[in-house]
Amino acid sequence: MSNLEAFDLTGKTALITGGNTGIGLGIAKGLARSGAKVAIHGRDETKLTQACKEIADMGGEAIAAPFDLEDNESLPAAYAQVSERLGGVDVLVNNAGMQCRGRADQIALNDFNRILKVNLTAPYVLSQCYARERIAEGKEGSLILIASLMSEASRPTTSPYTATKGAIRQLVKAFAVDWADFGIRVNGIGPGYIQTGMTQPLLDKPDFDAWVKQRTPLGRWGQPQDFEGAATFLASNASRFITGQIIYVDGGWLATF
Repeated sequence: MSNLEAFDLTGKTALITGGNTGIGLGIAKGLARSGAKVAIHGRDETKLTQACKEIADMGGEAIAAPFDLEDNESLPAAYAQVSERLGGVDVLVNNAGMQCRGRADQIALNDFNRILKVNLTAPYVLSQCYARERIAEGKEGSLILIASLMSEASRPTTSPYTATKGAIRQLVKAFAVDWADFGIRVNGIGPGYIQTGMTQPLLDKPDFDAWVKQRTPLGRWGQPQDFEGAATFLASNASRFITGQIIYVDGGWLATF
């Protein structure tokens, strides 16, 4: 196998949660460009339709997978349905997440629990579903979890998000150790400051925009397409001896921390 062939995902399938916008869509496009058939999860039907169209327009194949990550109890059935439609899930990318800003003493318990359900419990349950299916079928796999700069550091007013992303960092290690015997590799991608719909309010603040650019060695905000390569690398045989690791796509932000 040549170096380039190792990145080929032709004939593979992938489920990307939160894949209808932002970083998730960037990842979905990257996997599709490498030949994978992708299932794009999201709750907004309009955004799902548009995301699938964008992938089809670039020559890829995508299906919409609408389900609610907050309803943790329903996730096994939702995963099974997506897997059946795809003919099995070769790569799972737990990307979807949410933020709730406020000083730690002012965060309502309901808000904290909601973030926990989406950012931590849902990836845990879906990863279980994925591993159980791969193990039962005797198939290897690649599981990718989306971490964050907040897996390593923190910023004011982000305590619930920081708590969940710190846990994701450790889950990458725990899953990697538990499932290595079955050939299931588990790795993470940690975004830096990326221009998406969720971060646009921050980018619109001139002082914060200037701080991000000054604080990031490469001098700019990241873009969703910056994740295509990292995701393809971790999903493919090119990373076949890598597990339990997080690749930070952050323009060097953590290097100066």
